[in-house]
Amino acid sequence: MMRFKALATATVAGLVGTIAVLSTGSAAAADPNKAPGGNFDLSVWQLQEPVGSPGSPTTISSSRLQGANGFQDSYFYTDTRDGAMTFWAPEKGVTTPNSKYARSELREMNRNGSAADWSLSGNHRMNATLRVVSVTSNVCVGQIHLGSGGSSTKPLVELYYRANGDIVAGIENSPAGGQTPHTVGHVPLGKTWTYSIAVSGGRTIEVTVNGSTTHYPIPTSFDPYKQYFKAGSYNQSSSDSTTKGARVAFYGLTVSHS
Repeated sequence: MMRFKALATATVAGLVGTIAVLSTGSAAAADPNKAPGGNFDLSVWQLQEPVGSPGSPTTISSSRLQGANGFQDSYFYTDTRDGAMTFWAPEKGVTTPNSKYARSELREMNRNGSAADWSLSGNHRMNATLRVVSVTSNVCVGQIHLGSGGSSTKPLVELYYRANGDIVAGIENSPAGGQTPHTVGHVPLGKTWTYSIAVSGGRTIEVTVNGSTTHYPIPTSFDPYKQYFKAGSYNQSSSDSTTKGARVAFYGLTVSHS
């Protein structure tokens, strides 16, 4: 089994006492004085930020993200209070050509530096421990996104946190578009929670929030497409404000394939 992991090696002081365990089985407190790459294995992620040229947001390679002195700025940084890997996406920011919303978000990569692009067959899972610090209306905190295989730029699954505390899984109806929302949990703003987004056996989407799991069939129209994971703060509202937006703090993040 091939397993890629990016996790906070953290005891979240003053919040929930959540411990993210290293693959060796040990655990240690996150260092709030290190960049995210000093507490998380970011070798299988690339960062996209809400800055750059119109239609062409800035991306930060995994090599720049790694290590205690790795990349961080006002959009992606370690919270000095608890060591959380924090993403900030304002309502006004540079967006991709296919979206009107700004994001500070990780995109899954392979360890050799190439873009992850995996088949629906097999089992693929992303686990996260996080809290939404602030949100204007709605923020996407995790995705399974379509990769190669056709012209669609849609996600297969998007997991949203709404300002009223509802957690909603948006399941795409087909590569052509159309998303069906399913409420899968409720957590007050600022509280820590967990999620898992998975593809099982090529035919089933599995979404788990705080231990409660729901399943959704994958339409055959997605069969030609490969996939990849995304996680962070993909704000779902836009305006001319650079102070309103969505801030999301991650305490654990793991990706596995088998």
